[in-house]
Amino acid sequence: MFLAVAAAVLAAACSSSTKPKTGPGRTGRVLHDTVEVRDPDLERRVSRLELRVMEKEAQVDELENRLEDARDEVVRTMAKLQTLASRAEAASAMAEADVALQSLRTSASGQALPEIGQAAKLVAQSNDEFDKQNFGGALYLATQAKTIATNGHTRATTGSRSAPRQGETQFALPIRVKVANRGNVREGPGTNFDIAFAVDGGNMLTAYSYTEDWVRVADDQGRVGWIYRNLVTRP
Repeated sequence: MFLAVAAAVLAAACSSSTKPKTGPGRTGRVLHDTVEVRDPDLERRVSRLELRVMEKEAQVDELENRLEDARDEVVRTMAKLQTLASRAEAASAMAEADVALQSLRTSASGQALPEIGQAAKLVAQSNDEFDKQNFGGALYLATQAKTIATNGHTRATTGSRSAPRQGETQFALPIRVKVANRGNVREGPGTNFDIAFAVDGGNMLTAYSYTEDWVRVADDQGRVGWIYRNLVTRP
């Protein structure tokens, strides 16, 4: 009995000694919570920089693809010297390139699209090669010019479906992007706009410009709208 009472007294003493001491000249222990502060402006700047990186990567990819095309064409020409393009084939391709370039200039409506200068330069080079009777070279250059002009025309007509918005920045060339997660493409850059269409994760879109946290895109069916930046990534 004596041991039980002594144990109880000792436990009570220990308990009272661990309590925070308060009163004059003494303060209790203060606990501080860790709060994560996020800077929206900084996040937007990072997002815009990521978009610019995507744009530069797309430009590098485009240049690499053209280089590969040129190399393949040289190899084919060297391997088939006896089967060069005829004068008629080259002339036909050059005419098609001219038509595509004129169509691009009309659809651009005064916009300084880079595809205009690129296609015009290739058309001029194609004419020079034709005058030298290098019909194979003229055909190749004309085909390249037509492809670039057609891509530029698609970008110009897609962009003209909606008026440019304040703060909207055009990419130097269209960028192929992949949808990271299922989401909605809206009629404007914001959740207050109606949904234009939905996209699933893994779908491919073409991006043309961006503003704040939204990217203007089009799908392979020609539907156009705006998607939230975090929903798309480079393939």
